[in-house]
Amino acid sequence: MTKQTVLTGITTTGTPHIGNYLGAIQPAIEASLNSNYNSYFFLADFHALIKCHDPDRVARSTREIAATWLALGLDTDKATFYRQTDIPEITELTWILTCMTSKGLMNRSHAYKASVDANREAGRQDDDDVTMGLFSYPILMAADILMFNADIIPVGKDQIQHIEMARDIAGRFNHTYGTLFNLPEAQVDEQTQLIPGLDGRKMSKSYDNTIPLFSPSDELYKLIKQIKTDAREPGEPKDADSSTIFQLYANFATAAEQAQMRSKFDNGIGWGDAKKELFEFLDSYLSKPREEYNRLMNDLGFVEQQLLKGAEKARSHAAPFLKDIRVAVGIRPLTWQGGSTAAAAKKEKEQSAEQLARAEEGRRRAILMQLKPLLDRVNSADDSATEAKRLIAEKAAEVESLKKKARQKAQNELDLLREELAALLV
Repeated sequence: MTKQTVLTGITTTGTPHIGNYLGAIQPAIEASLNSNYNSYFFLADFHALIKCHDPDRVARSTREIAATWLALGLDTDKATFYRQTDIPEITELTWILTCMTSKGLMNRSHAYKASVDANREAGRQDDDDVTMGLFSYPILMAADILMFNADIIPVGKDQIQHIEMARDIAGRFNHTYGTLFNLPEAQVDEQTQLIPGLDGRKMSKSYDNTIPLFSPSDELYKLIKQIKTDAREPGEPKDADSSTIFQLYANFATAAEQAQMRSKFDNGIGWGDAKKELFEFLDSYLSKPREEYNRLMNDLGFVEQQLLKGAEKARSHAAPFLKDIRVAVGIRPLTWQGGSTAAAAKKEKEQSAEQLARAEEGRRRAILMQLKPLLDRVNSADDSATEAKRLIAEKAAEVESLKKKARQKAQNELDLLREELAALLV
């Protein structure tokens, strides 16, 4: 079985917070232990320069993020952990891909369009303060992904477009020069999009509502006490599912611990007591990794060594692959002699068949992830067979009501639902 490659980048512009841990770091480290995957994790310090022009902040964030991943148990012998700027092949590939990317594709980037819209609302010129870094950073992101022919890219919903752009760029290159790149698939975990911050909105540096992962105990308690709550008094039952306190607790707790806390909410625990329980639980949960984090922050030579080890591993793939890419586009030694056309065609056909199979499997997984709520609906029904048939009928009706591209997408979902529910549809 061919291993699949999973790649995750972390922009070095802020201090890691609980949302980062639950949404990206924890699942990534767990995935890195799976022998069916090649895991690549990198510090996206070139990406940091797009919006952050504070060098001290970028440098501090790089230290903090590197130490955080190691403190949380990332095994650098099993995963490739590196700094983007230590892989010069990525910037060279970025230029090659830039020469294959239409301006029209970049014009459609959400980040660029948002900047244009903001300028128009403020009465400024469309491109005021829009740097070429902001305009073309999807190409750098494509190079990050395609340099290692990554199959799976765990991202938030706001990044799905960039994975689609990477696929477009790879497809155009493959069509022009021959198949060298896989077509990556976005992997979105709906649950990780729901980590609430201090104000109840999604935890994000943009909202200034984060809880730094390794805050000292007194600072952690101070932040937790700022979590917004409603006006219900002690003794009044409280809705656990709408409470930021309970949601944060539940993301770390076992099922039994969640049930115990939910019971306290039902019995009217006071908000102050609930915040204290959340603090004590998180402080205990994070105490050992926090201690290791502080140790690593005082031993940055070791952290640097781990990053350089990862860079060496990454470049052992990137350097020879870039030579193949250079040859493909015509940047060759004057004495270069290509192999036979027949041999090259056979190799490309073999690669294409394997890549198509991997791409199809990635596409299938991506669709299944989107269909998970529907499959859960069937699995949790009292009569799963009846519910499965009802779901298929609903989906079939939806397909008939749609046109062209939308219909094809819905048909793909219907076909996969029929496969997954085949045993119940007999």
